[in-house]
Amino acid sequence: MWKMLVAFVVFAAIAILVLMKSGGNVDMSGEKHGIDAGHTETAASAASEPASAASEAAPAASTAASAASN
Repeated sequence: MWKMLVAFVVFAAIAILVLMKSGGNVDMSGEKHGIDAGHTETAASAASEPASAASEAAPAASTAASAASN
């Protein structure tokens, strides 16, 4: 039993050493739901782009339609 405990400690030490030496940026804090969440800014900007494009296209379409009717 003590051999299993020693093996686990050695394995954990090697894993931590490898992660620290490789410069792995491992975030173990779980999901982020606040302002500091990185992916929300890109998702918000991507969602607003089609809406702004549609709002710009609507006046152009109505101008073209009114010009065609005159």
